[in-house]
Amino acid sequence: MYSTPTCHYCNLAKEFFDDYNIKYEAFNVSTDLAKRKEMMEKSGQMGVPVIFVDDVMVMGFDEDKLRELLEIKE
Repeated sequence: MYSTPTCHYCNLAKEFFDDYNIKYEAFNVSTDLAKRKEMMEKSGQMGVPVIFVDDVMVMGFDEDKLRELLEIKE
């Protein structure tokens, strides 16, 4: 996940993953310039979060899409 510490939706995504014990790696694009460039090349934009589940990109915190991709039933 590409994120920033002050992004509300990034924090919601992290809480979502933590709630379901889903391991993730978060890259702070506000300080990591290489990851920021990588995110921009992959997504074509500067908005965060940008989340990858395998090779599928999810832009923003789209809980329904994440549940579908991670096969979380509730």
